Amino acid sequence: MTGTAPQTLSTNQPLEAEVHRFEVTHVDRDVYTVDIRGHRIQVDQPIEAGGTDTAPTPTELFAASLATCVAFYAGRFLHRHGLDQAGLRVRTEFTMATDRPARVASVHVTVTPPPGLTEQRRAALLAVTSRCTVHNTLHQPPEIGIDLAP
Repeated sequence: MTGTAPQTLSTNQPLEAEVHRFEVTHVDRDVYTVDIRGHRIQVDQPIEAGGTDTAPTPTELFAASLATCVAFYAGRFLHRHGLDQAGLRVRTEFTMATDRPARVASVHVTVTPPPGLTEQRRAALLAVTSRCTVHNTLHQPPEIGIDLAP
């Protein structure tokens, strides 16, 4: 075809993914520390599970990861629309499975928006928070590999 603008063909090849790395190290008994980009987080187990209860459990951090991701998306939505974030809260409850393997059976997240949000904005807020990165990841689980170092 002469006289037409050049066309660019899309190859639909995925962009190279950025690799995020961090390391978990043993501290004492059931206490472990993870250093992430200069931030330090500890995990432990409750006393009744043999730990010293000095920090949240890994499973609590898992649920907290979802809750904080939802809160982050909610906050950004409110900010983007010029709405006050004061009063925004996210409550999360989870239950453990009663059978094997050990796992979280259910997680329920409740977003309490700031007062005075219109019904239309409430619906949009729910749509946005229901698509946070952690929630999306749980619906489309990543490939997971666990290896032993030599």
